[in-house]
Amino acid sequence: MTFTPADLDGTQALLDGPGLGTLSIAAILAESAKRHHDRTALHFMGQQISYGQLWDETRAYAGALRARGVGRGDRVALMIPNVPDFCRAYYAVLSLGAIVVPIHLLFKAEEIEYVLKDSGARLAIVAAPQLAEAIPAAGRAGVPILSVLLPLGAETPVPISRLEVEAQAATPIEFYESVNPLAAGTILYTSGTTGHPKGAVGSHLAMVEQVHASIIDCADMSRDDVVFGGLPFFHAFGQTAVMNTCFRAGAAIVLLPKFDPVEALQLMVATNTTIFAAVPTMFIALLGAASAAGFASPRPKLRYCVSGGSALPVAVLERFQEMFGAVVQEGYGLTETSPVATVNDLDDPRPGTIGKPIWGVDVEIARAFVEGESDPDDSADPDHVEFVPAGELGEIVIRGHNLMKGYLNNPAATEAAMVDGWFHTGDLGTKSDDGVVTIVDRKKDMIVRNGYNVYPSEVEDCIMRHPSVANVAVFGVPDETHGQEVHAAVIARPGATVDCDEIVAFVREHLAAYKFPRVVHVMEAFPIGASGKVLKRELVQEFSA
Repeated sequence: MTFTPADLDGTQALLDGPGLGTLSIAAILAESAKRHHDRTALHFMGQQISYGQLWDETRAYAGALRARGVGRGDRVALMIPNVPDFCRAYYAVLSLGAIVVPIHLLFKAEEIEYVLKDSGARLAIVAAPQLAEAIPAAGRAGVPILSVLLPLGAETPVPISRLEVEAQAATPIEFYESVNPLAAGTILYTSGTTGHPKGAVGSHLAMVEQVHASIIDCADMSRDDVVFGGLPFFHAFGQTAVMNTCFRAGAAIVLLPKFDPVEALQLMVATNTTIFAAVPTMFIALLGAASAAGFASPRPKLRYCVSGGSALPVAVLERFQEMFGAVVQEGYGLTETSPVATVNDLDDPRPGTIGKPIWGVDVEIARAFVEGESDPDDSADPDHVEFVPAGELGEIVIRGHNLMKGYLNNPAATEAAMVDGWFHTGDLGTKSDDGVVTIVDRKKDMIVRNGYNVYPSEVEDCIMRHPSVANVAVFGVPDETHGQEVHAAVIARPGATVDCDEIVAFVREHLAAYKFPRVVHVMEAFPIGASGKVLKRELVQEFSA
């Protein structure tokens, strides 16, 4: 037989093409409904929802969306807190082969409008408390709204249909749609500090592989666990490390729509919660609430905790482990990495580090030029990755199955972030000889005082060891003489009084002279985003004045 060029092209397309295999994030819930049909999937407001019930309700929601014409490749926005409806809507959209676009619950109308337009959303599913901002945004974007949690008889500026009502009348889907593993499953918008947020497009493969890598090698989780669900599901951390991972394991999730440390403690005690997954501000708040309640008060019998989102001060980790008797496992990642990239080994934890790369993911340290640093390497080539020796500071770069497909409608941003096949995180860190990564700080958060680099996380870790401090945020304020001046905002522990001069003297005793804060502000609370991070840019704006 003689082969023609066309035959060769066809063979190459077969070898390099997408193939016949399929994969869907929706399988996480669908398959657990088969395997754990009668087991509890969700605890919510004193009720327990089984896996079988949750999947049946999801299939009905999917039937209602299908009746509205939602199908493969359509984008559907979700603006729902951590209630069962988020899970139902999330997996319903995915089961139709459509793409989920979660929206930050604190977004205002203009921000919501931008996400709806940029994502090309065909429909928005919005919880009743978010309708006030979402209705005008959707109207300007020309996107129809379906509500959840809207009481019957409630008045709205425009007529709003209820997804729950349409689901009751719809024919439930029988199977979830098969999609290519590399097809888009989610568009998660990053909370940028300047300009509009960027939509990171995540594939079904990246999201599902995250879950499998976690369950096999990283997370100490089984179907017998009860997991705290206070991390917002619209965020990559809560969506992947809690919702998708728990459902894959067959564990139960305790839903808390809005984090409150006292309510969280009570809820975890009542439900016998075994795993606490949270960002550092939640750990600090829980310590404060438990201390205020007294040692005689009931505490959850946690056996394992997960921290991510930002660096957890070692002092906080040690206090938490002592108070709750549970191991705290730190990890690291970004929205663009689905999100987990590194995790501390439970058998060999290294407090103060972010551990080693997860299976199938490479994490290295590359030479990085930071604008304003005292000795930049002008010979560094921005178009190529140059790795630095073990122990040397540089930018954390990542490659692997966990990477996003790219930024939606923003090829320039995608190209800028990807160099030589490596995603540049914008985080500064080091890597030891045995592969353990330590994050130092965000490039954008680094303070340059008199030409010397000051890393806020290092100063924060020092201040957190002071006995009167419950929480701290260190940031740089523009200064005519020094370029930037080091400021610290602190919150006192319950019953304690903070002496600002004492804090300055404490840091001077432990860190170099150029690092200690020249100004200390005592605050009742920090500005916190919905994902639990301290909004340092707001502190900079407030105290720059």
